[in-house]
Amino acid sequence: MQKIASFSVDHLTLKKGLYVSRVDGRDGTKVTTFDIRMRRPNFEPVMDMAALHTIEHLGATYLRNCPHKDEIIYFGPMGCRTGCYLVMFGELDSESVSGLVKDMCRFILNFEGEIPGAKPEECGNYLEQNLNMAKYYVKEYLSELESEGRYKYE
Repeated sequence: MQKIASFSVDHLTLKKGLYVSRVDGRDGTKVTTFDIRMRRPNFEPVMDMAALHTIEHLGATYLRNCPHKDEIIYFGPMGCRTGCYLVMFGELDSESVSGLVKDMCRFILNFEGEIPGAKPEECGNYLEQNLNMAKYYVKEYLSELESEGRYKYE
């Protein structure tokens, strides 16, 4: 089998950042997948599941209600728990969506109250949430984006 693109990125040197993972197209429609890398793989501990689950709920809620909601296809966690994927319509670059991702991070950091979608009838694992730890990871990531601004795989 052919090795998929994300396995071709050297995860020993990969740093936190916002990267284009891949651009796909079909019938004239382009779709861009972004790697929102919040933890340095194989260097920092991965995010705990409850915090990552909260980031998923809050990030998806923000993105599906923001002015760019019609461009959003998917937002969700990476299986390795070092970040999330954002999939959007269009052939886009990281710099063009960095403002959107930063705004999503600020939404999470300022969020108070009941986590959207965290009721038994809305989520298959509704009890596993951790807003404080989600804010910890997001604050760290946003600080990195604002200072270093990594947008290309090295």
